[in-house]
Amino acid sequence: MIRITDILDRISVYHPEADLDLVERAYIYTARVHEGQVRLSGEPYLSHPLEVAGLLTELKLDTVSVAAGLLHDTLEDTGATMEDLTQLFGKPVAHIVEGVTKLSLLSFRSSEARQAESIRKMILAMADDIRVILIKLCDRLHNMRTLQFQSEKKQIKIAQETLDIYAPLASRLGIHWIKVELEDIAFKYFFPNQYHEISNQVAKKRDEQQEHVDKIKKVIETMMAEANLPCKVMGRHKHSYGIYQKMMKQGVDFDEVYDILAFRIILDTVPQCYQAVGIIHSVWKPIAKRFKDFIGIPKPNMYQSLHTTVIVPLGERVEIQLRTKKMDRIARDGIAAHWQYKEKGGFDQDTGAVFAWLRKLVEEQKDYKDPDEFMENVRIELFPDEVYLFSPRGDVLALPKGATPVDFAYSIHTEVGNQCTGAKVDGRMVPLKYELKTGQRVEIITSPRHKPSKDWLNFVKTPRARSRVRQHIKAEERKWSLALGREMCEKLLRKHNMSFNKSLKSDEFEAAVQGLGYKTADDLIAGVGYGKVTPLQIVRYLLPKTEITDEKETVVTKSKEPDARKRPKSGILLKGIDNVLVRFAKCCNPLPGDPVVGYITRGQGVTVHRTICHHALDMDPERRIELEWAPETKESYPVRIHVLCDDKMGVLASLTASISQDEANILDAAVNTRIDKRADCYFTISVSGADHLENVIRSVKKIRHVIMVTRVAT
Repeated sequence: MIRITDILDRISVYHPEADLDLVERAYIYTARVHEGQVRLSGEPYLSHPLEVAGLLTELKLDTVSVAAGLLHDTLEDTGATMEDLTQLFGKPVAHIVEGVTKLSLLSFRSSEARQAESIRKMILAMADDIRVILIKLCDRLHNMRTLQFQSEKKQIKIAQETLDIYAPLASRLGIHWIKVELEDIAFKYFFPNQYHEISNQVAKKRDEQQEHVDKIKKVIETMMAEANLPCKVMGRHKHSYGIYQKMMKQGVDFDEVYDILAFRIILDTVPQCYQAVGIIHSVWKPIAKRFKDFIGIPKPNMYQSLHTTVIVPLGERVEIQLRTKKMDRIARDGIAAHWQYKEKGGFDQDTGAVFAWLRKLVEEQKDYKDPDEFMENVRIELFPDEVYLFSPRGDVLALPKGATPVDFAYSIHTEVGNQCTGAKVDGRMVPLKYELKTGQRVEIITSPRHKPSKDWLNFVKTPRARSRVRQHIKAEERKWSLALGREMCEKLLRKHNMSFNKSLKSDEFEAAVQGLGYKTADDLIAGVGYGKVTPLQIVRYLLPKTEITDEKETVVTKSKEPDARKRPKSGILLKGIDNVLVRFAKCCNPLPGDPVVGYITRGQGVTVHRTICHHALDMDPERRIELEWAPETKESYPVRIHVLCDDKMGVLASLTASISQDEANILDAAVNTRIDKRADCYFTISVSGADHLENVIRSVKKIRHVIMVTRVAT
């Protein structure tokens, strides 16, 4: 366990004039409030905040950050309050600690919603003070280093969350060493067989190639010396998860993955980098389309370097990166390398401009009322691969890989996106779903009368475009629902010799608005059009009960006994509603235990979706309805899984045996072999719920030669 004296010594080295008293006081307070608490490893809980603070000193952060790192769990796990922290350590420290603190004390409808709200709060806080996320990443890294003490179920859950959110976030912030370690540890627990196989092969190759690495390194140093270019040359093998991703992307075995070996050349100036790459290309043959200039066009996370892949003697492919010392420091520590030790802290103007993506995400987060939609858009923003495009005026725009002209249009302005009718790429007309590529010049053609199409949601990539299209569709849906609701109400009121316009202004109608849980009269009328309320429910507020004839309600009808909890055959309970046709969406195959949401269709009852289903995210929220699974459901539900495995004898038998041993019935099976000696196995199995499915997947993952197991739609 790192000691407080080690932390203070490190700070003194990179920041001699630092206020060490603040850190010491934070340590004493943390030790006192965490006294008696123990981690799962058996160590005193104090070891965790100390390790987090130690990682922050590796990033060379200021004393406010280190103090906040020591205190980061006090609000959540002790009796400490914001008032205590503000009074003892000042507002900046307390503000950062509050930003890092999880939302465990609040009540959300699911763990996914809790995670989404926690991530939302973290991103809002990091936009206000980037030190929040730096502490959060160090906190996650130490928790990952001690993940072996968690249960297997928690290990898998935390590993997946790390791969989905925290590793991409570290990459987006340019902190390479944290990103690599997070990915490799998560890989170890999420795909243990593949991790150990690749790690062993990398270690074996490292031992076999050490002499070869030294020889190539010596040749590069000689080249640079002859050109009078002082430099530092380093050779390394790529990390396990990076190799695994390349194997999956290219569909190849480990032995077929090229450029596992990489060299880095650190020079003094930018001109020297370009001169050095020219020398390398004159000696070793470069691979076409593998030269990337991230100095001329830096990545959004500030990363700058020249990348080239060349063929060295013996025919081996080797990646070479060339950068300056400053670029190398930024490549390692990312945004932390730009931290300035000022009284008020903060970043320089250039660094702030680079992180426009963060400000944009924060500005638009208010549009994402659904936590699942917010998480979907966060993942898109954190997606590392990007394309760089030029506007007709020569401005450079960075968009996610796979972005289309519609994404480009919305990145310019909302109205440009809404009115987009076509696009020219490099002077040539292309379809709106055309995937843009780096270096292309994009021109958007607009028409004032044009409106966004719902079909755009099938191909747009950016959260901004998706959000704006959804907003327009929701506005159109509301307009349609208002008109339909008004027509339905007028029709029923005419039967009772009543005027709709007069009724709308009456106190009774206002009572109906309040009584049925709406804010305005328009909201209530739209609710009728959406199918959430019937005209008869409104009329009951407008007329005495004796005057109301026995009308049949045509949409979702309130149960006479809302507390009656009969277990329906579908296994789904609609809160406060009964006798409704329920269908399960085939796009996501919801299972008991999955968080679900209902969508009121026109004339076909309620369709049940998983909350993470992209179709559910595209729904109009006005037509959503809360659902829950009936207790002790004994039904069986079909679900499809995809198993990617090596094409070896006996693997299929092992798969079917494992599924059967976990008491899951195989309804259908299909196997497709690949030319890369792998096989895609698709099984439709019958399970009792999400937990049952998770047990099946966990067992299948343990089988030798199994590479990946995923749940898929039918």
